[in-house]
Amino acid sequence: MKYDKIKAMSEEEKNNLMTELKMKLLKLNLQVSTGTTLKKPKEIREIKKDIARILTTFNEQKGGLNTKT
Repeated sequence: MKYDKIKAMSEEEKNNLMTELKMKLLKLNLQVSTGTTLKKPKEIREIKKDIARILTTFNEQKGGLNTKT
């Protein structure tokens, strides 16, 4: 998911997406730990990046990051 799309979401939508992604990541990590091969191994990496993008938008809203330097 693109950063601009995440940034345009409301806070409630971001929270819902975050919980959905965390549950998906948990399920995928569980599959990996049981030895099941994944259909899309790259999906874990993509989910982690999406979670990081959401967290970045939360930090920007708090004033933690200044992206306009």
